[in-house]
Amino acid sequence: MAKAPHSVNVPMTPELRRGLIMAARMNRTDNKLHGGWSVLMETRWAPQESQSTSEEADIGVADFSELMARIYQGPLETPPWAGALELVRRLLQANYVTLILRAAASDRRAPLSVHASEFGPVVPGDGEASYNNYYYSLDPFVGLPADRVVTVDDVFGDTGWLSSELYKQFLKPQDVRYILGADLRAPSGVECRFRVCRNHASKQFSARDKAICALLLPHLKRAVELHSRLDTAEVERSIYANAINRMQIGTITLDENGTIIDLNSVADEILKQNNGLTIARGTIEATDAQENRTLKRLIRHAVMGHHGTAAATVEAMPITRSFDKPRLGLLVRTVLLSDWSEDNKRRPAVTLFLRDPDRKPQGAQEIIRKLFDLTPAETSLALLLTNGLTLEEAAEESGISKNTARTHLRAIFSKTGVTRQATLVRILLGSVVPLG
Repeated sequence: MAKAPHSVNVPMTPELRRGLIMAARMNRTDNKLHGGWSVLMETRWAPQESQSTSEEADIGVADFSELMARIYQGPLETPPWAGALELVRRLLQANYVTLILRAAASDRRAPLSVHASEFGPVVPGDGEASYNNYYYSLDPFVGLPADRVVTVDDVFGDTGWLSSELYKQFLKPQDVRYILGADLRAPSGVECRFRVCRNHASKQFSARDKAICALLLPHLKRAVELHSRLDTAEVERSIYANAINRMQIGTITLDENGTIIDLNSVADEILKQNNGLTIARGTIEATDAQENRTLKRLIRHAVMGHHGTAAATVEAMPITRSFDKPRLGLLVRTVLLSDWSEDNKRRPAVTLFLRDPDRKPQGAQEIIRKLFDLTPAETSLALLLTNGLTLEEAAEESGISKNTARTHLRAIFSKTGVTRQATLVRILLGSVVPLG
C-alpha cells in the first residue's frame, strides 16, 4: 500500500506498559506434553520503563482508511476479515496473519480461524489440523492481557521462545520465527486472538509495527462484536425459520412494491404446483381473477401499514385450487418498521403465510411417541387421527381391524388423559408436536 503524507501517532501509555508486564506474569503457564511431561515457559523479560512513550504508527491516511473499510466490511464477508488480514499482512511484511475466532480446546467444538498467507488464500490443511488437535496444548502465547499488543520475544525473550516446544516442533518447520499478538475481549464476552507471523529471514517486529496493530485493535474489536451480533441474529432467524418449515407453513416476504424478497422451501413447493398461486414478474398472483384483486388490495393495505400511513394489517383469504384440491389459506401481515429503520426500498414490508391442508407437519411421529409414551402402533394411529381421518379410515390406512384400532385408541386416551377423539386432536395440535 502507498504511504500517504499524513500519519497517526500511537503513544506507549503507562497502561499499555503495565499490560505488557502483566503479560509476562500471566504467561508462566504449564503445558502438557506427550507421556505426561510438562514444561514451564518462563517469561524472560517485559518491556522496560525506559522505552519511548511516543512511538508512532506512521501509517498513511489513505492506507489507514482502507484498513478501516476492510475491517468493518469483514463481518459481511465469507470468510470474515479475509481482506483486512491480507492488508495487514502486506503492511507488516508478514508471512501469516491469523484471526482465531474460536480457539482450539479439548472440551468444545471445532476451532475456527481466518488466515492470510504469503502463499495466497489459506485452505485449512494438515498444519492447522495438527495445531488444533495437539500443538495448541503446547502454545504458551495465550491468555494475553486484553487488547494489548505484545510479541513472543517481549514475553519470553528470544532464548526462551526458541527453546519452546511449540517453536521447535511446529513453527520452525513452517518458517515462523517472530509472532506479534493480541487477545481481544468484547463487552458481550466474545473472545478472539489476533496473531501476526514473520519468517526467519525477517526482522523482529518494531515499535512502529506494534503501534499500527494497537491502532487497529479497537476497530477490530468493534467489528468482531458486530459479527457476533449478526451471527446471533442469524441463529435466531434460523431457529424460527426451521420451526415454520416443520409446521409446513409457507412464508413469502415482499418489499414495498410487492416484489418477492424471499420465500421458504414450503412456499416454493406450493408455488411450483402453479395451482391457485403463481409468480409473475417477480410478484405473487392468484390464478382466480377476483381472488387476485383481493390479494393485491390486501398487500397494498399492508404496505401502507408498513409506511405508517395506515394501521398495520393482518388479513386472511382463501385461495381456490383446481383438481379437487382443498383451498389454500393465505394470511397477509404488515412488517412494521423499527424505531431506527433506515430508508430501504428492498427491506421486508409484507409477509404472506400459506397453509396447505394436504401438507402435514414433519417429524411428528417420534415427537408424539416420546411426548405421550405411546407405542409405535398407537403413535401411528394418533397421527392419522390428527390428520383428520376417522377411526375407521385410520384402521384401514394402518392395515388393522377396527377392534384393534379401538383398543389402541383406548390406550391413547389413557396415556393422554382425554376421553374424546376431538379433544385428542386438539391436544396433539396444541402441543409441541408441530414443531418437531
